[in-house]
Amino acid sequence: MRIPKSVAALAAAAALTALATGCGTSEADAGKADSRQVTVRIPDPGNSGALAVGKKDGSLARALDKVHAKVQWTGSAGPFAPAAQAMNADQLDIATGSITSGLTSLTQTPGFKFFTATAPDGAGEGILARKGSGIDSVADLAGRKVAVNQGGTGEYLLLKALAQHHIPASEVKRVHLRPDQTAAVFNSGKVDAWAVWATYSVAELGTGKVKFVATGQQIGSDNYSLTAVRTAFADQHPDVVRALYDYLHTASGKEKQDPAAYLNVNTDAGPQALTGAAKTQQIAITRKSGTVEPITAEDIKRFQGVARFYADQKVTKTTVDIAAHVLDVENLS
Repeated sequence: MRIPKSVAALAAAAALTALATGCGTSEADAGKADSRQVTVRIPDPGNSGALAVGKKDGSLARALDKVHAKVQWTGSAGPFAPAAQAMNADQLDIATGSITSGLTSLTQTPGFKFFTATAPDGAGEGILARKGSGIDSVADLAGRKVAVNQGGTGEYLLLKALAQHHIPASEVKRVHLRPDQTAAVFNSGKVDAWAVWATYSVAELGTGKVKFVATGQQIGSDNYSLTAVRTAFADQHPDVVRALYDYLHTASGKEKQDPAAYLNVNTDAGPQALTGAAKTQQIAITRKSGTVEPITAEDIKRFQGVARFYADQKVTKTTVDIAAHVLDVENLS
């Protein structure tokens, strides 16, 4: 049967309209897919650790892609206090720090919550003194100058050690310094000891010229490492926060089993690299370290103990309610 030209023309026009409409729908869907992708801002991890490996091998990107997210590396990892300020100013979404620096940051107007905990680093944190300095015990710190980061790990470790040995805090001169500025001051002899954690202690121990007067384990430290997330981000993207937790939990377990694979990730030379005795020290410390875990009710009790200690020591004006700033990451979806 012959089809009239007018009918054929109408059919062709309809087909073209359908094709155009179909293409238009695909482009719109693609646009929607792009708009659904979430950007999570995280400090650059540098040359070591689970995030450094995840950044280099793409494993973190693949994990986040499953929840339509991607990372924007912002600045570099460092002390928690400025990172907390950046989260409060909507310039950062994720940061890691100690419970001690977290507590002092919570005394401001916090715009973040904690969603992971890693057990205290009993082997890598403590109070360092130079060999031959005459400082061989916590009691020897009386009348001395000790470098600490104000309100953070260093101040906590020193005060905790002094309290443990019934030494009044007033008998030791606390010198408040930024951690990245302390090594030169310590090595020049301008301070007698340094209360510090693995990020900085490993390099000093690697020289063979210093020793721990007391380690975190000997001090009885409850200085957990925590991961914080900007509150508004967690409210809007709980699935991304959960995906980050899952990644960090798994990766930290692998790091504990094979610490060397998580060192010198990008370069094995220069100031960011660990070599020789320092590398050996870090491997030994990581093998003894904890893994990234959810925050439990028992953890919160220990955090509150640190909060009460800080209030008793006048580091904070009141006892901070840490429980009000914790997320149950396992129930995020």
